[in-house]
Amino acid sequence: MKFTINDVLKMIDNKAKDESNTVESNSSDATLVFDTVRENLVRAVDQMASVQPQYLQAFSNLQLDYIQTAKNVIQNTISAQKQLVGSWNIMPVSTTTTTTTPYTEQFTRQSNEITNNTLRAVGINNQLVINAVDAARENLKVYNRTVEVVTEFSNNIAKACAAFSATAAQQQQQFSRQ
Repeated sequence: MKFTINDVLKMIDNKAKDESNTVESNSSDATLVFDTVRENLVRAVDQMASVQPQYLQAFSNLQLDYIQTAKNVIQNTISAQKQLVGSWNIMPVSTTTTTTTPYTEQFTRQSNEITNNTLRAVGINNQLVINAVDAARENLKVYNRTVEVVTEFSNNIAKACAAFSATAAQQQQQFSRQ
C-alpha cells in the first residue's frame, strides 16, 4: 500500500480531530462533575441556612428563659434572706427609708457603685463584641470579593492557556502540512 503526502496529512488531520473530540468530551465530563459538586455544596449551605431562623429563635427563647429564671432566683433568694434576718433580729431590717443605720447607708452606696461600675464594664464589653462581629462581617465581605477576583484571574489564565494551546496546535498542523 502506497501513501502519498496528502494521505498522510489527512490521517494527521483526522487524528487531531479525534483528539479534539476526546478533549471536548473530557471537558464536558469535567464541567458536569464541577457543576454537580457546586450544586450539591450550594444545596447543603441552603439547607443549613434554612434552619438558622429556628436556631436563632431557640437561642433567643433560651436567653429569655434564662433571664427570667435569674430574676426569679434573685427575688426568691432576697425574700428568703430578708425573712430570715427579720425573724432572727440579726441586723435591723427596716421597711421605711427614714430609719437607716450608717452600715445600711454605706452598704447601699457601695452596692450601687459596684453595680454601676459592673454595668458600665458590661456595656463596654458588649460594644467590643458588637464591633468584633461587625469587623468579622466586613472581613467576610472582603474575603468574598477576594475569592471572586482570584477566580476571575484563574479563569482568565485558563482561557489564555487554552487559547495558547489551540494556537500552538494550529501552528503545528500548519507546519505538518508544509
